[in-house]
This record gives sequence, C-alpha cells and structure tokens, in this order.
Amino acid sequence: MTDVTDGVLHTLFRSEQGGHEQVVLCQDRASGLKAVIAIHSTALGPALGGTRFHAYASDEEAVLDALNLARGMSYKNAMAGLDHGGGKAVIIGDPDTLKSEALLLAYGRFVDSLGGRYVTACDVGTYVADMDVVARETRWATGRSPENGGAGDSSVLTAFGVFQGMRASAQHLWGDPTLRGRKVGVAGVGKVGHHLVEHLLADGAEVVITDVRAESVQRILDRHPGNPAVMAVADTDALIRTEGLDIYAPCALGGALNDTSVPALTATVVCGAANNQLAHPGVEKDLADRGILYAPDYVVNAGGVIQVADELHGFDFDRCKAKAAKIFDTTLAIFARAKTDGIPPAAAADRIAEQRMADARAAR
Repeated sequence: MTDVTDGVLHTLFRSEQGGHEQVVLCQDRASGLKAVIAIHSTALGPALGGTRFHAYASDEEAVLDALNLARGMSYKNAMAGLDHGGGKAVIIGDPDTLKSEALLLAYGRFVDSLGGRYVTACDVGTYVADMDVVARETRWATGRSPENGGAGDSSVLTAFGVFQGMRASAQHLWGDPTLRGRKVGVAGVGKVGHHLVEHLLADGAEVVITDVRAESVQRILDRHPGNPAVMAVADTDALIRTEGLDIYAPCALGGALNDTSVPALTATVVCGAANNQLAHPGVEKDLADRGILYAPDYVVNAGGVIQVADELHGFDFDRCKAKAAKIFDTTLAIFARAKTDGIPPAAAADRIAEQRMADARAAR
C-alpha cells in the first residue's frame, strides 16, 4: 500500500490504540488484493476475528478500521470466555466488483503465512462460501459451510446473543426479561439484523426497521405481510427519532453512536450487533448522562465468535447456543459492576476484559 501515511504508521505504535502486537499489510497485484491483518493480542490464545470486505475511502481508513476492530475482538473474546486473543482483517475494495476466487485464495495464503497466530472468519462483505475458498489455502479459516466441515452462518448465533443482551437490558431496566410490548428499532436488517427481527417478533415486540439496501427491508416486509408489528422507515435518522422507541439496535457498520445521533435518540436502551458503536471516547458518558442504558456491543454480539471458535474443536450447535445464552448473565453482571463502580457499562466491561487479559499475561 503506497499511500499509508506517516500518521497511520505512528498510530500503529500509540498505546492509546491498544498496543497491537502485529499488523500485516498484504498485496497481491495479480488478483487485486489489498488487505490489512491486525493482531491486537494473543494473551488468551491465537487471535480470532473476521474478515471485512469494504470499499474504504482510503488505505488509511482501512488500517484504522482494522486496528479498532482487532482491539474490539480482544475484548469480545475475553468477555465471551474464549481462549482466543483479538485480531481482524480488512480487504479493501467493493466486494460486488472485486471479489474473486483468485483474490480469496491469495488472501488465504497471507492468513496461512501467520502460522495460526490469526484465525479468520466472516464479517461484513464476506460469507460462508468465501471462507470455503480461503480454507483451501489455510487451516486457519472458520465460518465454513457444514459440507466442508464448518459451522455455517455465524450470524444466527450473533443475533441470538444480541437478543439475550436485550433481554438482560429489559430485566435490568424494567424488571422483566421480555421484549413483549416493547418497540425496537433495528438499523440494518442484513446478515444479523433479519435474524434479530425474527427473535423480537417471536417474543412479542414491535419492530421498526431500516437499511441502506432496500431489498433487505423488503425481505422483512415480504416475510410478514400486513403485520402491524413491523414498520419500515426511510433511514437511520428517522429511526432514532421514532416516538415511543424503547430500544435502538445498531446492526450495520460502526460509529452509530456519535455527537449527532445520541442527542436525537428517543430510545432508553441501546443494544445492537454492530461493532465499535461508540464513535469516540466519551460517548458512553453522553449516553449515561441522558439516562440511556448501553449494552456494550462487543459483549452482546459475541454469539458469532463463540460459534466460529467452536468450529476449531468440532462444531456442536447446541453447545454453542448454550454458551451464547450466557450473554444474558454476562450483560447483567456488567450492569451490576457499572452500578457498583459508578461508571458507564462500557467502562465496566472494559475493566472485566482487561483483568482477564492481564491475568493471562501474568500466568505466562
């Protein structure tokens, strides 16, 4: 990557960014592959995290996204009780036009060159079929299809885990772990969001949905024709301002909670599947100051990583679902710690995760 700036190179070594152990810049001119693999921590074990395929505005933006996502995976895996550190990869480009077998195979070779320090899986822009191709070049690819020895679509348990986080939020705030009669706004009804909608409707909630892809919204509407519990709005701005909204669920890209959206929120709970929802430090305090309960994203969206981690040991869906169900208890424990320490839930979750990683480093 010829246009990685000095500022990004400086960022790689800044302690505020989390002190990443290793960042690999990958390029294969024949296939057009340009990718970044970031390993934040291997204190708990090999770094585990998905591969995002996205048309970034610049290489700098891609590097920063990989760094932030990798750091988030360290905390997510720690809170999920997994023996894995955090890592993430991004492939730069529009997956609809750039993705090819040759590119995925080249990417697989870069993953394999790390010798198991990084284990990859699906993320935004990559799918089970893609991991099947990547796995032809490396054993360190999870999220593969069942016919190829994998666990299949990890979005199923990601959505289930987010639903458990919502149930815990309802228990903490309203004294009852049900979403019946609650109005939930879901921003992004793609891979994870459409599964989450089904859980919510089955539990008796009303849902308000939006997505940048009109076909994703239409899929939900077609599945529930004439159902008064399902309503679509034009965009996320309209969604967060919806009157009577109890829960806001960001389920698309990160940065959904920012200086513009937080003051406009009508919901009293934020609990969603998107990674890195807090646009910058201090947003968690802004939420708390407004009386909005925030369920930390990397805690509630850990169902998918629980699933792909299990694949490395012989996948068992029931075992994974039982572990993902514990997200309910973990979320409640975070809310309790936040109250005891007098800090926002995001800070409480960070403290718990950091302690687990510190204990692992000390044991080594």
